[in-house]
Amino acid sequence: MAERYDPKVLALICTYCTYTAADMAGSMRLQYPPGVRVVKLLCTGKVDVLYLLEAFRAGADAVMVSGCEIGDCHFLEGNLRAKERVAHAKELIAEAGLDPGRVEMFHIGASDAPKWAEAVRQMTRRAQELGPNPLGRQKAQSLAAEARP
Repeated sequence: MAERYDPKVLALICTYCTYTAADMAGSMRLQYPPGVRVVKLLCTGKVDVLYLLEAFRAGADAVMVSGCEIGDCHFLEGNLRAKERVAHAKELIAEAGLDPGRVEMFHIGASDAPKWAEAVRQMTRRAQELGPNPLGRQKAQSLAAEARP
């Protein structure tokens, strides 16, 4: 029997919409995998491609960026800028040999807690299908080698 794999999913989410939906999901006791780590941003428009790439280098198995619904951004176009940056990050990680499906953009309104829970389940399933991030394994192996006397 294969060893159980619980992927590490990083979620970069906006304060106004997705964070509110995530908080509501908790209040509603909606079930979703516990392997998601949330980083709350004022706006997903602040997401930089380097943040996304660094997340993989640091060992994340999948990264999700989630902001306001299209046309509803509190900062007018922040979610559109984030969408472009996620698309660029997909190209870069594909060039680096990772599956571009490891990063995805979502648009989740403040009142849509079930959509948040489903997005987390979707990214967790995707990471399970793709397996552990090979860059994360390389980092773990190099750290283990450095720790040896």
